[in-house]
Amino acid sequence: MSGSSYDKSDYWAVKAKKEGYPARSVYKLMELDAKFGLVKPGMRILDVGAAPGSWTLWTLRRLAGTGFLAAVDLQSLGISPKDANFAFVRGDINDPAIRETLAAYGPYDLVLSDAAPSTSGNSGLDTDRSEALVETVMDCAEALLKTGGSLVAKLFVGGGERAILDRMRSGFATARGFKPEACRSVSFETYLVAVGRKKKEYRIQNTEYRIKN
Repeated sequence: MSGSSYDKSDYWAVKAKKEGYPARSVYKLMELDAKFGLVKPGMRILDVGAAPGSWTLWTLRRLAGTGFLAAVDLQSLGISPKDANFAFVRGDINDPAIRETLAAYGPYDLVLSDAAPSTSGNSGLDTDRSEALVETVMDCAEALLKTGGSLVAKLFVGGGERAILDRMRSGFATARGFKPEACRSVSFETYLVAVGRKKKEYRIQNTEYRIKN
């Protein structure tokens, strides 16, 4: 993210460096996990927009060799985990081939996304891009999450969050926004947390079908 105020080290950035994490964003995930109990040993988890790797590294430590973590990003990770229960996929989640690769590692108990668009300095444009990115992450989560699974996605707040939360609530038991303390005070980012993915239902010629997973 551009802008000199975002380049300066602060308490969280210094703490992250001391503790071996590539970025301060790890403390946002820690707060989210403490609040919502997201990451548990044995889970299969997808980390979308994983670079530079702080969420990936912390999640692997939480899994402690159990379950599985798949990470995807357009860029290379800033870390190189050797964990047997980890795979990194470089590419765009809009690409059908990338989706197919990620699906092969699933279905998932949890989809995490700290992904954000490149910022332009135009807040209206940036929030529109962020909302579109969250919608894409939701498409991916709806295709790859198990029934009962959860989704966390970063959003730049700009007026569209209500519609996105309404969509989340239609597919999950609960959905709400939460801004961790580790977010910069000047930031307009928040995190949307949806818990308890509902079973998909289809009606064909008055006959109800449910996907079981």
